Amino acid sequence: MSLKLRLTILQFLEFFIWGSWLISFGNYMFHLGMGDKIGTLFATAGIASFIMPTIAGIIADRWLHSEKLLGILHLLGACCLFMASQAVTFNQLYLCMFLNALFFMPTIGLSYSVCYSVMARHRMDTVKDFPPIRVWGTVGFIVAMWIVNLAGWGTSSNQLLFASGAALVLGIYSFTLPLSPPTKAQKGSSLISVLGLDALVLLKERKMAVFFLFAILLGVCLQITNSYGSTFLGSFAESYPDSFAVKYNNIFLSISQISEALFILAIPFFMQRFGIKTVMLMSLGAWVLRFALFGIGNPGNGMIWLTLSMIIYGMAFDFFNISGSLFIEHETPAKFRASAQGMLMMVTNGLGAIFGNYGAEAVINAHTVNNVTDWPACWFIFAAYAVVTGILFAVFFKHKRQ
Repeated sequence: MSLKLRLTILQFLEFFIWGSWLISFGNYMFHLGMGDKIGTLFATAGIASFIMPTIAGIIADRWLHSEKLLGILHLLGACCLFMASQAVTFNQLYLCMFLNALFFMPTIGLSYSVCYSVMARHRMDTVKDFPPIRVWGTVGFIVAMWIVNLAGWGTSSNQLLFASGAALVLGIYSFTLPLSPPTKAQKGSSLISVLGLDALVLLKERKMAVFFLFAILLGVCLQITNSYGSTFLGSFAESYPDSFAVKYNNIFLSISQISEALFILAIPFFMQRFGIKTVMLMSLGAWVLRFALFGIGNPGNGMIWLTLSMIIYGMAFDFFNISGSLFIEHETPAKFRASAQGMLMMVTNGLGAIFGNYGAEAVINAHTVNNVTDWPACWFIFAAYAVVTGILFAVFFKHKRQ
């Protein structure tokens, strides 16, 4: 088996696990009678993203081969997902999914590290060769969503058993990957360096401090539709029972992931032509449309608006995540880049996701009476948040194009 194929399988399975439950899990919780706690549970990924990638990185850098740590974490995650499928109370489900988040979230970065390490030792060009490998991760996510939907597991614990099986397969497969030995931290490294927080010094510069602050504010938007999208579409089950968006909501929502894969290709053009500030404002504008189109759409005569919302997701997600990463790559000193990229992940998928999920839960619960949610009001509130954030970003983020 070729090296590229082995790494492609790694990326495919990595995101296949996540796609097996992430999008449909909110609907599953709603059918368990836990709809008012969806944000609380999804916030576990944010907490884990804030804590675990750094810890896993330290272990991989100092003591354990990355591919072995990857395998161990996925095997532990498989156990957690299996236990979650047997949970009958919210506390049981929360504990299992929180532990799963602690084990799964660092594997995303570790899977990249394994690829980079292996490719470097085999003298492959990571800039040229990694993107075609990584795109299969998105394919894996979409394939898993489709399987869960077509199998009718969107409101069943079978989605967790399915994800558990995939995690078990990847856990075992990881031990067969080429070696990615520890790099060993240098002697005398400070605690700040060991924890990967060297980039904190960048916050002394106003431009970078403002950028990271808005990364948190924009990070609030990132997971709301992932957490509540399937629940929202499921709420139309009585009024539009035969609609494709209701019967196959996972497949319909997967248009967002397809859009995400395609918009990645447009980023170099937009960055070169407009610069980081304009591109990030486009992202915020796309989030306004993402939420507002959900607010005016429905699976009947409003289907076109829901479809447009799926398409615009690619710009909303990629134009911040990828362009923000490129901004850090170009604007920070080489010695701080890795740490700064880690900080970006912590503030967006960590702090931003925590605030976003708890905030969305509060808004939705406030607009829910007798298990009936005023979804348009909720989506318009989220759209208004994105509008305000965009205006503040336009005013306070100063950056001259080079």
